[in-house]
Amino acid sequence: MALALGLAACGSDESSDANETAGTYRVQVTKAQFPAKQQLGETSLLRLDVRNTGDKTIPSLTVTITGGGKQERRSKLPFGYRNPAAGIAQPDRPIWALAAGYPKANGSSEPGGAETANPKTFTFGPLREGATTEMVWKLSAVKAGSYELLYEIGAGLTSETKAKTANGTEAGGSFAVQISDVPPEVEVKDNGEVVEIGAKPNSGK
Repeated sequence: MALALGLAACGSDESSDANETAGTYRVQVTKAQFPAKQQLGETSLLRLDVRNTGDKTIPSLTVTITGGGKQERRSKLPFGYRNPAAGIAQPDRPIWALAAGYPKANGSSEPGGAETANPKTFTFGPLREGATTEMVWKLSAVKAGSYELLYEIGAGLTSETKAKTANGTEAGGSFAVQISDVPPEVEVKDNGEVVEIGAKPNSGK
């Protein structure tokens, strides 16, 4: 599978800024999944489902992703970190490599998240009241370590459009992920399924 170290480029969506209606839009994250334990070279899916719980159409649903550590926040890559060593031609390095053609939305085979001026922000277009956008990123772990991955939900590409939950808090969350370079301990079930011993799902927070 061809992998891209940056974003799945689907064309810039900056021209939609002028059409955005300022205001606060109500949303609910109904699904947030990313495996808590991963191995180098393993491919995993990050899933986020966001529902518009308000009474007006969201101008442009956005998801901003970054790592929680200092060097991850400094990186221009949503799933990367910045190497602090001096004299490096390309200091931004991936922790996860994003598969070409991702993210995707609502089960479509086509890329669903457009590139924006901020490389860490993906935009998925308008979301009408009562509707849900199901988003998926296909990622391959390329750097071992313990990481926190943060995601923030937005309602547009301008500072005047905001997405908040029903209780008025910022919409978003995080995943705690351990990427190991040691093969996992597995067992074979009676039905032939191979599962990791002690594995637990990661629903974020």
